[in-house]
Amino acid sequence: MGWDSPLTAVTGKATTKVVKETGFATVGELLEHYPRHYVERGRLSDLGELTEGDYLSLVGQIVHCEQHSYQDRRTKRTAYRLEVRVKAEDGVLALTYFDRTKGSSDWHAKEYAVGRVGLFSGRLKWFNNHWELTNPDSRMYVEDGDVLDRMPALIPIYKAVGKLNTWQIEETVGFALDLLDEVPETLPDAVRAGEDLIGRAQALRWIHHPDDFSQLGAARKRLRYDEAFVTQTVLARRRSALRAIPASPRPGREDGILAAFDARLPFTLTAGQARVGEEIAAELAAAHPMHRLLQGEVGSGKTLVALRAMLQVVDAGGQAALLAPTEVLAQQHLRSIEGMLGDLGRGGLLGGAEHATRIALLTGSMGTAARRQAMLDAASGDAGIVIGTHALLEEKVQFFDLGLVVVDEQHRFGVEQRAALTSKAGNPPHVLVMTATPIPRTVAMTVFGDLDTSTLSELPAGRGDVQTTVVPVRAQPSWLERAWQRIREEVAGGHQAYVVCARIGDEPPAEEGPELHAVEELAPELAQGALQGLRVEMLHGRMTPDDKDRVMQAFAAGDVDVLVSTTVIEVGVDVPNATVMVILDAERFGVSQLHQLRGRIGRGGHHGLCLLVTGAAPDSPSLERLVAVASTRDGFELSRIDLEQRREGNVLGVEQSGRRSELRLLSVLNDEDVIVAAREAASAYLEQDPDLGATPGLRGAVLAIEESERADFLDKG
Repeated sequence: MGWDSPLTAVTGKATTKVVKETGFATVGELLEHYPRHYVERGRLSDLGELTEGDYLSLVGQIVHCEQHSYQDRRTKRTAYRLEVRVKAEDGVLALTYFDRTKGSSDWHAKEYAVGRVGLFSGRLKWFNNHWELTNPDSRMYVEDGDVLDRMPALIPIYKAVGKLNTWQIEETVGFALDLLDEVPETLPDAVRAGEDLIGRAQALRWIHHPDDFSQLGAARKRLRYDEAFVTQTVLARRRSALRAIPASPRPGREDGILAAFDARLPFTLTAGQARVGEEIAAELAAAHPMHRLLQGEVGSGKTLVALRAMLQVVDAGGQAALLAPTEVLAQQHLRSIEGMLGDLGRGGLLGGAEHATRIALLTGSMGTAARRQAMLDAASGDAGIVIGTHALLEEKVQFFDLGLVVVDEQHRFGVEQRAALTSKAGNPPHVLVMTATPIPRTVAMTVFGDLDTSTLSELPAGRGDVQTTVVPVRAQPSWLERAWQRIREEVAGGHQAYVVCARIGDEPPAEEGPELHAVEELAPELAQGALQGLRVEMLHGRMTPDDKDRVMQAFAAGDVDVLVSTTVIEVGVDVPNATVMVILDAERFGVSQLHQLRGRIGRGGHHGLCLLVTGAAPDSPSLERLVAVASTRDGFELSRIDLEQRREGNVLGVEQSGRRSELRLLSVLNDEDVIVAAREAASAYLEQDPDLGATPGLRGAVLAIEESERADFLDKG
């Protein structure tokens, strides 16, 4: 039986059920479902943190077993309940079994005699002030006083899949290992020897059935490196392919629009902006397409760097397209770029400067005439810069000579969308991806590994400090009134405020948990109550584009004191006079999202105040997360906290599509040394074996990723 054999080739009565429940199609997929942890023979499980609804598997010793009879309300017959308590390493867990016949209940009572040790699996729930499992599956290890000789040295505990418990998975894995003829080797011999790694076949046997922790450690080391090496080989092949693609060079000019723009700048570029600008300028002038990730905090000047790149392309006779995720952000980019360019952005129009170009905006809600004019400006080349939303991706939108694609907030676009825009160029265009969400180095190396990365770490001069404070209204309900008072004080001082809500107001009520604040309900409530006398407006994504633009223009002009909004303001909206932000139900937002929202204030040199209002319970993970946000403004530190609290499947962008994460043992946050070593080794190996012909197992693993939809996450899908 081979690695790619259908799972139905595994003999055993559980086969059909396994195939149906797990979704695993092949033997190899089953064998890559590794145990999540192990329990030593003679020891009991550590219960750790328990969460309602989790599927729990543990090794424990029965310390109490008592049988009760009761009247079944539905059948009106006598039924039986067996109450069992199981001692774990650090606590006791209740098990409750319900039986309709006394014979069945008697058998359970004998099976679960006090003193016996077993493996128990079931869904965890909180009942009568204690944790319990109801009718859990079990496998007992001690029989007739025999001393634990049926237990393996290390008991593997698997994450449940479908309706299969841990020992059903263990048994099926055992069948597969016994019948498997050969395991394809994914590492070149020289790489394996250089890293002192065991063979893959040995690693798979030891990860599932280790005799001791040294075997387990060797297996994990090997399989963790496997994941890093295969992933980095895919990315190295993509970088190599990109370098081989011809592109139209877009060199700069000394007397063009970029030089005229730079001469007018009323400030000096930061050292980071100058350095990144030089990197981008050199790559735009090259004969192969640039693929660069530009990351930087909110307000670090990414838009200015991108605009200078777009002007260089215009100088070279080409066009640049800026793709934004929302109409609000697209319109904000238009106003910002028009403001920075002035008459340099009015090419062919009355009052336009000598080297001026034209800027076009294309969004889905534009009127027919405006839309037709924008498409004509793009197709004719009259517009050197075209800003738009998903509307830019439509088939009928054409460009005269698209030389650069700038994608803002890349995580909001799929790989198909980026491809749809870049395909509108005769030659592959240069690509600049921007994000205000800081990305730790190893995440960038793994998820954005085919992009060169630039980081703007310093903020421009004149940014005010922002103090962030958690407002725990469950413990201190009166503090919310103080938050509204702080808004009144800031407005009295000539400044403006944001109030952010998690809901718009017309959504169906939540099935559980407290009702969240909503924009449409809170705005009039504040205007008539705590903020009476102030100019309060609302903003959310379901308003018409004209209404959204009207409100934002009024807020930017200072005609609105308080903007009650959803997270539509998260990116791009720039109001330097806003100095205070109150985020309600803050526990409902992610760490990076809170950090981005906070970046909207303190942009005009004034000190800012961000209040995180939460009803989260004391000592809860939600409250700890908010305290972390309040404790630092280091976006990279916060991004690590954010990613540590989420499954790595989410990090890699596969969770939303229902697929399993590509990474099983490798942590993109904690295994930096492994990822760096694998990246270097993969790049070096590809130089001597570009087609991977010398290592068929590696070639198969790489092609499986490249040819499947799972390549989406490597393409920033």
